[in-house]
Amino acid sequence: MNHSPQVGRPRRSSQRILEESAAELFLEQTYARTTVDQIAQRAGVSRNTFFNYFGSKSDVLWVDIDETLERLSLELAAASPSVPVMDAVRDAVTRVAAAHPDDRVPWALTHVDLMGTREELEASGLRRLMKQSDVLRDFIGQRVRSADSSLSRAAAFATLAAAAAAAGAWVSAGVGRRALAEYVADAVGPVCAGFAAVIEPG
Repeated sequence: MNHSPQVGRPRRSSQRILEESAAELFLEQTYARTTVDQIAQRAGVSRNTFFNYFGSKSDVLWVDIDETLERLSLELAAASPSVPVMDAVRDAVTRVAAAHPDDRVPWALTHVDLMGTREELEASGLRRLMKQSDVLRDFIGQRVRSADSSLSRAAAFATLAAAAAAAGAWVSAGVGRRALAEYVADAVGPVCAGFAAVIEPG
């Protein structure tokens, strides 16, 4: 007797169900009082299934942002060698922001007080900032081998801090918000221009 193979739920939809289940629980009982087991139970999956999609509970807070950030190295790699390095950084960061769906405003940021996610967002956000700053620092260092490593790192951190501040303004703007890329371009442009003067003078 032939049996058709069972088709499981697509990975993307399963991840979304876990994310939505987590959001419901965080709103009901806060982030700190919610366990991975509770999230899995609400989503109708096992604890092991949760960890197939997320490395930790805090990763649920960053689903869309993580997907967007993964584009940074690709955008930098696509930059033309003829473009000045900080212009390439500015353009890459802006393109990354443009790739983020405008309707996917992170709920962990819009409901930070209700969910009690502030402390965890700061900790897990710093880890992401450090990771992406390494990507930017390496790009700058490879393109401008004469650039001081501390200056390259400072440029990377400053650019990402400006982008993060822009994202915060985008989240806070409410229903009348413009596209994320517009906020990011406004914020990172002056930072990149300032560092360009010292990293690649003249």
